[in-house]
Amino acid sequence: MLEKIEKSDFKYIGNKLLHWYEKNARDLPFRQTKDPYKIWICEIVFQQTRINQGLNHYNNFIERFPDVKTLADADENEVLLYWKGLGYYSRAINIHKAAQQIMNDYNGIFPHEYEEILKLKGVGKYTAAAVSSICFNGRIPAVDGNFYRVLSRIFADDFDISNSKAFNYFSELAHLILPENVGDFNQAMMDLGSEICKPKNPLCGECPLNQDCIAFLTNKIYDFPVKTKKVKAEGLELKYYFVHRNGQFLIQQRKDDFIWKKLYEFPPEISEELIPFIKSVKTVNHKLTHKNLSIEIYNVEVDSEDTWKHFIAENNYIISDYESSHQKSFPKPLENYIGNYHTAYRIL
Repeated sequence: MLEKIEKSDFKYIGNKLLHWYEKNARDLPFRQTKDPYKIWICEIVFQQTRINQGLNHYNNFIERFPDVKTLADADENEVLLYWKGLGYYSRAINIHKAAQQIMNDYNGIFPHEYEEILKLKGVGKYTAAAVSSICFNGRIPAVDGNFYRVLSRIFADDFDISNSKAFNYFSELAHLILPENVGDFNQAMMDLGSEICKPKNPLCGECPLNQDCIAFLTNKIYDFPVKTKKVKAEGLELKYYFVHRNGQFLIQQRKDDFIWKKLYEFPPEISEELIPFIKSVKTVNHKLTHKNLSIEIYNVEVDSEDTWKHFIAENNYIISDYESSHQKSFPKPLENYIGNYHTAYRIL
C-alpha cells in the first residue's frame, strides 16, 4: 500500500482530526500538563487499563509520588501497594527502577530525546513516542492498537498487524497524515480509536474521518485491521496452602523471575506435619494475557500451637492477618480468597 501513496496527499486528514480533537478532546487530568513525569506515568497506567477504571489509581499514585525523586526514593513494596488494583505489577517494578535510572543517569531530569526515553526500564516505542511528542514536540507517531485500527480502515490496508514489521509499517503510514502538532495528534488518535473507531460497533456516523475512510465508504469496516496470528494462551497449574490459625495466616513474597513479580502469596508447599490439618481445597481459574491459570488453594486450619510455631520457624514465613494484608499486594485470586476467609471467620 505504501508505495502506491503520494506522501503529500493526506496531511489534510491529520489536520481534520486535530480540528475534531479541539472540540471533542476528553477532559482528563493529565491533559492539563506537559510534565513528562506525569505523562509517562499516565501512559504506563493506561497501557492495560481503561481510563474510567484507572483514573483514580493514577490520581492516587501521582498524589503519593508527585515527582521522579519521590518515586525513586520510595520502597518498592509501597510502590506495588499504590499500584494495587491495576494488575500487571511488573509495570510498577519497572517505573520504580526507571525513576532511579533517571536520578542516577540523568541527574534527576527526565530525558528529552526519544532515543533516551526509550532507554528507560519498561518504556517501549509507543510510550517513548507519546512522551516525546506531547512534552518535547517530537515528531513521532505513538503507534499502538488504535493507530493500527484507524489507519488500516482509512486506507483499507490489509497489512497484517500481527506481522513483526507492523509497527514500522504503520509508523510510515502515520507519517503520511501527520500534522505539525504531533502531541495533540497522538492524543486525538487515542480518543478516536477508543471512543469512535472501536474494534466492535464503531460509531462511523460520528467519525470526523468517515468521508476519508475507504473501509467505511466501501462497507468493509469489519475487514480491518487484518490479524492472522493469534497468541495461544498457555495453561498453567499452581498450588497454594492457606495455612491459618486464630485469624492469622502465613505468606511470603514472590521473586521477580516469573508472573506476579514481588507480590505476596501463600506457601506453595507444606510439610507432612500439616497434612492432617487440610480441611478443604478450592480450584480457582484466572486468566492473564497469555496464560490460563488453574489454582488449587488448600485450606489448612492448624489447631496445634506447637505445630504452627514449628512450621513458621522451619520456613521463615511472614505472619499476616486480614487488616495487615491490606498493606501488601497480592495476586487478585489470592486477595479474593483472603476476603472470603475474613468474612467466614467473622461469622464464626
